[in-house]
Amino acid sequence: MIALLIRDLRLATRAGGGFGLAVAFFLILCALVPFGVGPDTSALRPIAPGILWLGALLACLLSLDRIFALDYEDGSLDLLATAPLPLEGVVAVKALAHWITTMLPLVVAAPLFGLLLHLPAQAVPWLIISLLIGTPAMSMLGAFGAAVTVGLRRGGLLLSLLVLPLYIPTLIFGTEVIRRGQEGGDPATPLLFLAGITTGVIALIPFAAAAALRINLR
Repeated sequence: MIALLIRDLRLATRAGGGFGLAVAFFLILCALVPFGVGPDTSALRPIAPGILWLGALLACLLSLDRIFALDYEDGSLDLLATAPLPLEGVVAVKALAHWITTMLPLVVAAPLFGLLLHLPAQAVPWLIISLLIGTPAMSMLGAFGAAVTVGLRRGGLLLSLLVLPLYIPTLIFGTEVIRRGQEGGDPATPLLFLAGITTGVIALIPFAAAAALRINLR
C-alpha cells in the first residue's frame, strides 16, 4: 500500500493538475470575490466561510477525473484489480493520494486566502479544523465518482454532476463550523456532524467504488 501511495504521489506531481492548479484556482476565486461584492469588510465577513469552503470544493473537482484515468489508459488498473491488495484498499490509497496532493495544500493555504475575505482571526483555527476533518470525505467521494465514470469519454462533466450533490452535507456543516467560530458560538455540533459524515464516507465508500470499478473493468 505504501508503494502504491508513493507511486500515485509521483504520478500526480508529474502529470499536473495537482496542488499547484488547485491552489491557483482557490486563490483566483478568493481574489475575485471582493471585486464582485465590494471590498467592504461588513459585506465580505458574513460570506467568507461559505466562499472558502466553496472554493475548496470546486478546486477538488479539478483533478477528480485523474484518480483512475491514467491507470485505466495504460492498463495499470487491470493489474491492480488482480493484485493481492484488495480493490477497496486501492481505492482508499488513491483517495489518500488525492487528498495529500490536492486538498492538504488547500488546507495550508486557506488561512492566507481568508485574509482576502477579511475572515476574523478567531475563525481561522476553525477554518483549518473544519477543512482537515471535512476534506477527506470530499476526496473519497470523488474517488467513488471517478470509479463510476472511469473509461467514459468526456466523463468529467458527468463526474461533477454525480459528486456535487454528495458534497452538499459536508459543505453545509463545514461552513457552519466556521460561521459559529467567527461569531463566538459553539461549533461542537456541526463539527461532530462533519466528523460523522467523514467517518461514514471513509468506512463505506471504498466498497461502493471498488464495486463500480469491477463492473467497469469487465
